[in-house]
Amino acid sequence: MIKVGVVMAALAAAGMALAGMADPVVKIEVKNMHLCCGGCEGAATKAVEDGGGKEAKADKASKTLTFTAKDEKVAQAALDKLAAAGFWGEVEKPFSMKDDSGTLLPPKAKAVKLSSGTFKGAHNCCESCSKALKEAIKGVEGVESDDAKAKEASFTVKGAFDPAALVKAVNAAGYHVKLDKADVIKPAK
Repeated sequence: MIKVGVVMAALAAAGMALAGMADPVVKIEVKNMHLCCGGCEGAATKAVEDGGGKEAKADKASKTLTFTAKDEKVAQAALDKLAAAGFWGEVEKPFSMKDDSGTLLPPKAKAVKLSSGTFKGAHNCCESCSKALKEAIKGVEGVESDDAKAKEASFTVKGAFDPAALVKAVNAAGYHVKLDKADVIKPAK
């Protein structure tokens, strides 16, 4: 009987030691995303899972996506895949949605204005996506028109506008885009 008790105690201790050795789990919550339909929810969760995230769950009612990752490196990789899929949201530090829009200027650079800019990469799977995207675009000072259409990830904006302001407005609406082509307005001398 003593031998069985010793073996059981040893197995219990080994199990606790192994449980303590498991990889830590990082939990991520991405807030204020554009998640208007099942297509958005599915695309966002797939992007995160393709980046190594696990247990991804998108909730259109709360505009939130949650997932877990085995470590911070995998969590950031999953967030990068999410942005590459055309989504944007708010996350807590040390994580970030990286702005690779092509509109960031060096600190002392003068702001530019575009007469036309083509932006690519927005998740735009349906009419509701397109409507929200167009609403964000039209709120930018100097924008005169856009040709965003449902099921198309790129669009052109015309007017006399700051491309960084446009990206900021699109991000605030829960989308991620990159500047693809630009016609810069030359400053008067």
